[in-house]
Amino acid sequence: MSSLIQDNRPEAVLALADGTLFRGRSIGAPGRTIAEVVFNTSMTGYQEILTDPSYTGQIVNLTYPHIGNVGVNNEDTESGRIYAVGLVIETLSPIVSNFRAKETLSEYLTRSGVVGIAEVDNRLLTQIIRDRGAQAACILTAANGTLTDEELNAAVEAAKSYTGMVGQDLAQVVTTKAPYEWTEGTWQIDNDTGATSYTKPELPFHIVAYDFGVKQNILRLLVNQGLRVTVLPAKTSFEDAMKYSPDGFFFSNGPGDPEPCTYAIETAKKILKSGIPFFGICLGHQILGLAVGGKTVKMKTGHHGANHPVIDVKTKHVYITSQNHGFAVDASTLPANVRVTHESLFDGTLQGMELTDAPAFSFQGHPEASPGPQDISPLFERFGQMVRTYAESKAAR
Repeated sequence: MSSLIQDNRPEAVLALADGTLFRGRSIGAPGRTIAEVVFNTSMTGYQEILTDPSYTGQIVNLTYPHIGNVGVNNEDTESGRIYAVGLVIETLSPIVSNFRAKETLSEYLTRSGVVGIAEVDNRLLTQIIRDRGAQAACILTAANGTLTDEELNAAVEAAKSYTGMVGQDLAQVVTTKAPYEWTEGTWQIDNDTGATSYTKPELPFHIVAYDFGVKQNILRLLVNQGLRVTVLPAKTSFEDAMKYSPDGFFFSNGPGDPEPCTYAIETAKKILKSGIPFFGICLGHQILGLAVGGKTVKMKTGHHGANHPVIDVKTKHVYITSQNHGFAVDASTLPANVRVTHESLFDGTLQGMELTDAPAFSFQGHPEASPGPQDISPLFERFGQMVRTYAESKAAR
C-alpha cells in the first residue's frame, strides 16, 4: 500500500463564489468540481459519509483535523460508490493503521474520480459556512502541478456559476433503475480472521422501500426487524407498489430539494389513505411533511454530523443522533392531525413527527447512524411492530 503523503502531489484550490481562496494539495483525482460545500462534524466514518447518496451534489468539509488513518475497506460503505462530489480536509494521515484496510483514502478518491483537497484551514472554512450558510464552491487541481493566476481566477468564476440546491430533484438521479430485494441483515467482523458475516433473520413480513438515495444500513436494520424488503425506484406509482402486497411502506433518505419530488408526495398521500404503516427517514420525512400539507425550507447550514442532540418532546429524553440534511419541515405549517415528536436541541428544528389519524411517522435524522450513535435506532423496532400488527390484522380479515 502506497504512502498517503507524496511530495509531488499537485497544488489545488478551494474557491468560494465571493472570491475567498483556500490553497492546498490535491488528494484525489485531478480536475474540477463545482457544488455546495457543507461541513460535517463527525470524528469518524469518512467512508460512510462519502458513499451516502444524500451527499450528491455537495462538497464535504470534514471538521475533524486528522482524516484517512483507517484507510478504506470493503464493508464500511453505504452504497456502491462515492456520491459526494468533493472532499475537503485539513490533514491527510501519513499512514494507514487498520487490519481491514484495502487501500488509502487518497487511492480511493483517485480511483473513484473524486476531487479532494488537503492542507487547508478548514476551521476558517467552517466558520464561514456557519456565519454565511452553505457556500457555492469549486475545487480545482493545478494542471501542471502549480496553480497559476489564471487557474485561481477560473476557480472563482466556476464557483460563481453554481445555481444552488433549491429546486434540484436529485432523488431521480440516485434512485435504483429497477426493483430489487434486500434480505441481508447487519454484519459483524471476526477480529481474528477479518472475515465478514451477515445475519439472515427470518422474514415473515414484507415491505416496500422507496429508494430516493437509500443507505444500505437502513435496509439491514429493516431486515433485522423480520422485514423482507423490496426496493423500488423513486417514481414507482402507488398502484404498482401495491402489486407487491406490502405490509408497510418505507421512504428513504436522499439528496436535493424535496419540493420538486411531486411524484413521491402524491404517492405518500395515497399511502396515508390506505391505512398501511408508513415510516420515513430524512428526505422521506420531508416528503411526509409535504404530503400532509406542510412546507419545507432550505436551512442556513444544514445538519451534518454524528453528535446532534435531539429531544423527545413527550418524554424529554435526549438522544445523540447522526444527521445529514440541508432542508427541514417547517413545524408551524403542519396541520392539526400531525404531532411533533422530536426537536433539535441545536436550533429547535423539527426532527420527528407522527400522524394522529394514520399509522405513519418519520424522523429527520438518521436512526441507522453509520457513522454515528445508535441512540434512536429503536425507531426501527417501532416500525417493525406496526408492520406486524397490520399484517396480523390483515390475515385475520
